[in-house]
Amino acid sequence: MHPLLTTPVIRVFAVSLFANFAYFNSDDAAGGLAACGCMGFFGFIVIGIIALNIALLVWVAKDAKNRNMDSPVLWMILIVFTGLIGLIVYLLTRPKGDLIVCPHCGNKRMQVSAKCPHCGNA
Repeated sequence: MHPLLTTPVIRVFAVSLFANFAYFNSDDAAGGLAACGCMGFFGFIVIGIIALNIALLVWVAKDAKNRNMDSPVLWMILIVFTGLIGLIVYLLTRPKGDLIVCPHCGNKRMQVSAKCPHCGNA
């Protein structure tokens, strides 16, 4: 046997390396559940943020259509790519005024508009 392999330091290193390998490669169900629980928490936060963004996009599209703006889809795309800054730009540039319910179709429209953007009635 090689004299370097018989030294006590090498033996201790080899035993500790084997012990560490055995410890970290154990099939511990609690470790897997802990990792799943941690990912579940962060996953819940990510899903919540995505749901809020979808709700914001739906609100912007409906509000832009109710205010008879030219392209609600363009505003949605702007907000998808710019986020909060796009929302601020939208809120500052949208037509101001009250929304009322159309007596013909039941959707909301601007009070000052001559006809409903949904049904076209006066």
